Amino acid sequence: MTPAVHDLALSLPVSELPSYVYDLAALRAHAGTVRAALPERVELYYAAKANPEPEILAALRPYVDGYEVSSGGELAHVAEAVPGRPLAFGGPGKTPQEITDALEAGVERFHVESESELRVLAALAREHASGRRVAVLPRVNLPVAGGSLAGSSLAMGGRPTPFGMDPDRAAAMIRALADGAYPQLELRGVHAHLASGLEAAEQLAVAEAIVGWATGLGVPLAEVNVGGGMTVDYAAPDRRFDWTAYGVGLARLAEAHPGLTLRIEPGRALTVYCGWYVTEVLDVKESHGEEFAVVRGGTHHLRTPATKGHDQPCAVLPVEHWPHPWPRPAARGAEVTLAGQLCTPKDTLARRVPAPGLRAGDRVAFSLAGAYAWNISHHDFLMHPRPGFHFLDAAPAGSEG
Repeated sequence: MTPAVHDLALSLPVSELPSYVYDLAALRAHAGTVRAALPERVELYYAAKANPEPEILAALRPYVDGYEVSSGGELAHVAEAVPGRPLAFGGPGKTPQEITDALEAGVERFHVESESELRVLAALAREHASGRRVAVLPRVNLPVAGGSLAGSSLAMGGRPTPFGMDPDRAAAMIRALADGAYPQLELRGVHAHLASGLEAAEQLAVAEAIVGWATGLGVPLAEVNVGGGMTVDYAAPDRRFDWTAYGVGLARLAEAHPGLTLRIEPGRALTVYCGWYVTEVLDVKESHGEEFAVVRGGTHHLRTPATKGHDQPCAVLPVEHWPHPWPRPAARGAEVTLAGQLCTPKDTLARRVPAPGLRAGDRVAFSLAGAYAWNISHHDFLMHPRPGFHFLDAAPAGSEG
């Protein structure tokens, strides 16, 4: 926790808790490190689904080549937050209206998920692309040999999924596009996002498999998108994905395929470290030999630990002042389970946290809350108040960081 985050977490009035605190200076520093580790012929797009806050999108602007969006809502939101930046439109189940809006907005790339989606895109491009050819990257669901996906926390390739196409179907689409079967569409390359939660060596093995398959088709391609999914370790928040090793490996892969641009689309691994969810302990109690601290908010604000089944890393910030006339409850043991205000046992943020003496009124700051946190949470369950949002070291309006 940076001093700025620590100080703000303690200075926020109770009426503003819980709150998300985003350290944009830390985000820019991390994004700059990632960008510096990547070779020149690797494009870096940010997957906006990880955290679409406008301030986050703007802070990343100097470090990314574009943004990946996966819905019409994300498309409109990102285009407004970072106008003029290249966009790639991905995701299954694109509606005709979303495709129309993307065409009229001048979206640069479409990741095509199926034959039927390609036909819809081709038909709508004739009417809404203003005479330009629309760039297409068919998405392939590619089996990867050698156990490269074994460490994945979320596999989206190499098995039956709604994402992309089997290799033979994707290959047929690629050849049809290359042969000019859809004159209003331009074959730009191939897209594959096979898994999340992979280490650098696993990511490189997956990238090599994707590029090998794509270039083995014998069809001229300008780029291959090898996806995102770089690991984030919630059990060891100080350990980060090895971007240096990954960049070295991608450089070797790019050198082996002159003229081919590689593209990656990380989301969580870019923004997760800049965010904190800060709240207050409301009560401390014992149940069947285990102590619980109930905090303001919960998984309706920070859903990540419930969906991933982990304990969200956190830090306790003691508060000495107790303004109430009633006794202040406190933990008697060395470990406390942190739960939220929801009427479900699934509303657990972290189990058996080392927090001897934790008291009502103390504050807890949950780290690694900069991605897939507020934006994937079930906000209105029980209709508790929504959290506040604070952006430290925000760049001035119109600035690029």
